[in-house]
Amino acid sequence: MSRWPVVPLSAVVSPVDRSVPVLAGTAYRTIGVRWWGEGAYERITIDGSQTAAKTLSVVRQGDLIINKIWVRHGSVAVAGEKVDGCAASGEFPTFQSDENRMLPRWLHWICRTKGFWSACADLSRGTSGKNRIRPERFLTITIPLPPVDEQRRVVARIEAIQSRVDEGRALRRQAERSSVALISSARAALVGVAPGADWVPLRSVLAEIENGKSPQCLARAANEDEWGVLKVGAVSFGQFDQRENKALPGGLGFNAAHEVRNGDFLVCRANTAELVGACAIIPSTRPKLLLSDKTFRVWKEVEAEIIPEWLDHTLKSPALRAQIERAASGTSPTMKNISKEKVMSLLMPPHSRSRQVQVVAELGRLDRGVGTMKRLQGATAAELDAMLPAILDLAFRGDL
Repeated sequence: MSRWPVVPLSAVVSPVDRSVPVLAGTAYRTIGVRWWGEGAYERITIDGSQTAAKTLSVVRQGDLIINKIWVRHGSVAVAGEKVDGCAASGEFPTFQSDENRMLPRWLHWICRTKGFWSACADLSRGTSGKNRIRPERFLTITIPLPPVDEQRRVVARIEAIQSRVDEGRALRRQAERSSVALISSARAALVGVAPGADWVPLRSVLAEIENGKSPQCLARAANEDEWGVLKVGAVSFGQFDQRENKALPGGLGFNAAHEVRNGDFLVCRANTAELVGACAIIPSTRPKLLLSDKTFRVWKEVEAEIIPEWLDHTLKSPALRAQIERAASGTSPTMKNISKEKVMSLLMPPHSRSRQVQVVAELGRLDRGVGTMKRLQGATAAELDAMLPAILDLAFRGDL
């Protein structure tokens, strides 16, 4: 409960319609409203011939705008400077605030509270038209309304704390980038920065590369007792993720030899330019997961004595990543492919087994240190994410 007076939105905002006719040959900047209080944004500029709407309403900075369908998911915002002059369709009702009684920034922060989203969701349920909220119902939502001077004080306090939270997030992102750069630099130092005259093709140490099949799967992950086909996301980020799979429909035939096992070495055959060739060793996996046609499984020669962890670090090193990205082909800017032959032709340093052991040991120590740092950063991120909702709860109770 707030210690301040509580009023319905209708007491401080009112619908506004700055309609303009939609004309072919005229450009209109369209607006969108992100979920969960993440703000309004400019979507795309369209020609009047691209919409069936007869009129659009111009949005001004400081307006309150909602998405009638998704307001129940926090799709509500106070328009900022970047969307001033954008055009909204009838799906985005717009309201003008009485700034003598309520600061736009006060309303902005209210729109980012879970309680406000919950009130929007309650009023959306059971309404016709795919749970669209009616503007008149939206205006019945109540908000705390202290005097303007008190609003100004509280907003300043919220924004000072938010600034510190943003600084913390920026430092965490910087630390993440630094850790990635540190690993990359260490791999370059231990593996090499570019192929040397004595480097050998991967085919000299690998017996075989195989890929699976990609049948039409269900649009969900497989249950523990179901067969599933791995997606490219299972190896895209350098660690095996068995959750990245799609369920195989019951009764559909498949080759059980494509089931992945503990210790398998997987390489992504098709992905974006940055992720094609991504690799991972399977430390452990649930049964009944199959290779797709976009994932290679690598088999090594027994006599070559290749340590899988060394191969993993080497394929992730700058020298090999450069080769992989040059070898990848495809006309799509978002999807590249690398063939078995090109993977087999990648040049590798001819490290002895003892040198491989040394490389794996040094990079393993560094990996563990970075992993510990990432876990600490993850805990910090969770604390930062939880801080703002807690601050807003205090603020609008009148305790900040």
